[in-house]
Amino acid sequence: MEDHRKNGSNPITTVAAVSTSVEDVNAPTVLLSGNDFYAFPRIDPTEKRMAWIEWSDPNMSWDKAELWVGYFSSKGEVEKRICIAGGDPMIVESPTEPKWSSKGELFFITDRQSGFWNIYKWDEQSNVVVQVYSLDAEFSKPMWVFGVSSYAFLGNDDQSQKIVCCYRLLQFSVLTVFVLWLYGIHKDKPIFLLSRQNGKSYVGLLDHDSGSFSKIDLPFSAVTNIVSADGSFYVEGASASLPVSIAKVTLDEKRTMATDFSIVWSSSEDIKKYTPYFSLPEFMEFPTVIPGQHAYAYFYPPYNHTFQGSSDEKPPLLVRTHGGPTDEARGILDLSVQYWTSRGWAFVDVNYGGSAGYGREYRERLLGQWGVVDVNDCCSCATFLVATGRVDAQRLCVTGESAGGFTTLACLAFRQTFKAGSSLYGIADLASLRAGMHKFEAYYIDNLVGNKQAYFERSPINFVERFTCPVILFQGLDDPVVSPDQATTIYKAIKDKGLPVALVEYEGEQHGFRKAENIKFTLEQQMMFFARLVGHFKVADNIAPIKIDNFDKAL
Repeated sequence: MEDHRKNGSNPITTVAAVSTSVEDVNAPTVLLSGNDFYAFPRIDPTEKRMAWIEWSDPNMSWDKAELWVGYFSSKGEVEKRICIAGGDPMIVESPTEPKWSSKGELFFITDRQSGFWNIYKWDEQSNVVVQVYSLDAEFSKPMWVFGVSSYAFLGNDDQSQKIVCCYRLLQFSVLTVFVLWLYGIHKDKPIFLLSRQNGKSYVGLLDHDSGSFSKIDLPFSAVTNIVSADGSFYVEGASASLPVSIAKVTLDEKRTMATDFSIVWSSSEDIKKYTPYFSLPEFMEFPTVIPGQHAYAYFYPPYNHTFQGSSDEKPPLLVRTHGGPTDEARGILDLSVQYWTSRGWAFVDVNYGGSAGYGREYRERLLGQWGVVDVNDCCSCATFLVATGRVDAQRLCVTGESAGGFTTLACLAFRQTFKAGSSLYGIADLASLRAGMHKFEAYYIDNLVGNKQAYFERSPINFVERFTCPVILFQGLDDPVVSPDQATTIYKAIKDKGLPVALVEYEGEQHGFRKAENIKFTLEQQMMFFARLVGHFKVADNIAPIKIDNFDKAL
């Protein structure tokens, strides 16, 4: 429960009990209080115990958290409390997703040993935590929203209970080593070929009694939530050719393999008729500016079954910088990506250092380095694709939304890699963002940026004179996160420099566009802007271009 009555900007967070009786109008009964945040209150089958996660500022839950178990008194109060994980100051971990089995055993996910979120079990008798299965894979993800369900129990008390779970596995095996001497650079450094087989999510069956683990073959390459049913389970997922969907998976009697897979809900039911236009993502690993270090991305080559590009022309590239910034690109079907690839563009979704899905060490690359590591990785990804002969070095563009918009603007202000950029409600002023931050993320930016000097030095709005290429900006006028004046300031500065620039402002839009006509208009005008100024080709669609200031000077 968040109580905003005393201090709306800093609400009091508790775990509370409410009556389910419509006749009981008493106020909620507070069971737990005193910490900054609580999540996953879970009562065991006997209703004698409750598990929960709690954490405190300046940490986010994926930085450091604690798992507790409390015992109910006869009055329903939580009395005896035991810290199960996260309480040892010598161990940095972020436990999450506690669940009680039907036998009353407590399972949870944490990253205490390998730095990857794996499944653990608490032995109540000995008060010892035991790892159920060890794998360098992520069995959970950063808790940006409540209610994440990465695993579920199958079976009952009379059977060997199994756990069905989703996990993100990085299996980058080097089948072929390709040397960059073919391109005349980095002659002493091998690189990895692009692959469609890696960076995927899988669904597995774990028998926690025997320790056996097996993979279930499903047509999803990214899985986000799992819930169990009688003899089956439901999964939320997607793939490179399937939109976000919910599917029912039926298992055999021994619960060892799937016998039926059926989609019960799809975000785009008529998608199959467009399959011939889809570009399939290739998972790629590329070198960063740190010697021996690599980052990851999903590369989409241009593809349209009715057209073939010229053999002597490399395609333009659009680099997308995801938001969060502790989020990730997942290589699933995204029609906004296909909009570009079906019209001759190459597209790459970058999972720069700090992205989720690759373990704690990878996530922590961004601590104190936001605006540096992400910027370097996005530029390195683009230049890598140029070096490997995939795209045109003279037609590199970048785009991003919110935190991704910050990375985009920072790339354009502090680097010379890209020829044009597009910012959608992008953060230009880190100090302004910090001042208006809500409780959940109040210290998040401090962890990512660091000191006051870095706040200033990494904010593109403070260095508008450094922009050297065309930029188009899209901004909601009711945005409570990024004030519209940030976009206006950058627009005016670029205009005064004589560079091509355009600003599109939407009445009634907040942080993230909601109206379909605005989303469509934004996508189309990005295409027109890049095509006219960088791509130098005529867009096939009948789109009326908006005014671009200083457009004549670019011709």
